[in-house]
Amino acid sequence: MNIVWAVVVLGGMGALLGLLLTLTAKIFAVPSNPVRDAVREVLPGANCGGCGFPGCDGCADAIAAGKAPVNACPVGGSDVAKKVGAILGVEAEESEKRVARVVCQGGTDNCRPVFDYHGIQDCTVACAINDGYKGCKYACLGLGTCERVCPFGAIHVDTARRIAVVDEEKCQSCGKCVAACPKQVLELKPLRQKVDITCRNPGMGKAVTVHCQTGCIACQRCVKACKFEAIHMENNLPVIDYSKCRQCMMCAEVCPTAAMKADFDLRNVAVIDRDTCIGCGMCKRTCQFGAIVGEPRQKHLVNDACTGCGECAKKCPKKCITIKNRTRPRDPQAAVELPKAAPAAKPQLTPEQQAKVQAALAAKAARENAAKAEKAE
Repeated sequence: MNIVWAVVVLGGMGALLGLLLTLTAKIFAVPSNPVRDAVREVLPGANCGGCGFPGCDGCADAIAAGKAPVNACPVGGSDVAKKVGAILGVEAEESEKRVARVVCQGGTDNCRPVFDYHGIQDCTVACAINDGYKGCKYACLGLGTCERVCPFGAIHVDTARRIAVVDEEKCQSCGKCVAACPKQVLELKPLRQKVDITCRNPGMGKAVTVHCQTGCIACQRCVKACKFEAIHMENNLPVIDYSKCRQCMMCAEVCPTAAMKADFDLRNVAVIDRDTCIGCGMCKRTCQFGAIVGEPRQKHLVNDACTGCGECAKKCPKKCITIKNRTRPRDPQAAVELPKAAPAAKPQLTPEQQAKVQAALAAKAARENAAKAEKAE
């Protein structure tokens, strides 16, 4: 009998507490924000934190409150940004997809280990021992820290070479691998860019090559080869301004250590439609690689020195130049000699400026004559 009463009492207490909780939830309920809910509905639900907020719920709250842009979600990309923009009644800016890339080629085939590491397979732990087991202290350790934090399976470790490899098709730009890497050899870069500097060692010359055969030696050949001023040096390393880069890949072509890396299979070439070309010569004057030949008022041709930068196509008044993927390697020997730039003309002086110059010369002559007279006395 006592057991029955105990069950009844506990059951009654549970029902009472449940009723109190229900009433409390209704009294203190926060009104739903339909805009926020609509935004949350179109977000991908990865909860990766790549937007800088705590999951997709936090991102939706921030967007609805105006604290984050409509394209805040890196995983959703332009498609999700357009949907969010439609919900908020604003136009979403086009955002270029970025992917994680490894800023290092220091696998064990290029960067020799200085000791055998048999500890915990974690890059952060391994960094505590002499900055890692590889000769270059800036090299990827390849122990899988980035691989374990990636929620999309877009990164793995080449166990033979001990270096991280990114699958760009799977990468969703969340940036978790970038944040987790203790060596900072992972960066988010624009997907369409096919030219990268793949070294972080700020050393120079032999100080780099003694440890890694593919490290940057700060020779600055890439800076000199770039015709578009898209590369400058910072801390002995080249930095690419992708807003100026034309994907000509000349920087990678002249790099002596292959630290500047490019996908030459995706290099382009200009093609002139000879039926439309009027021989105006604008393309020839624009080309900085000696890749266009032809006399004035005659059909022009593109030779194998073309880098596919596309500047000629932009300048062509007849729009008869198209940029296509090249089918054979570039031949720098095919380049024709570029015309030398004419010397800059001296600026013409106005009559007032000429009068001032003459007056200054006369005053100078008078001072010199007075000095001679004093010496004679």
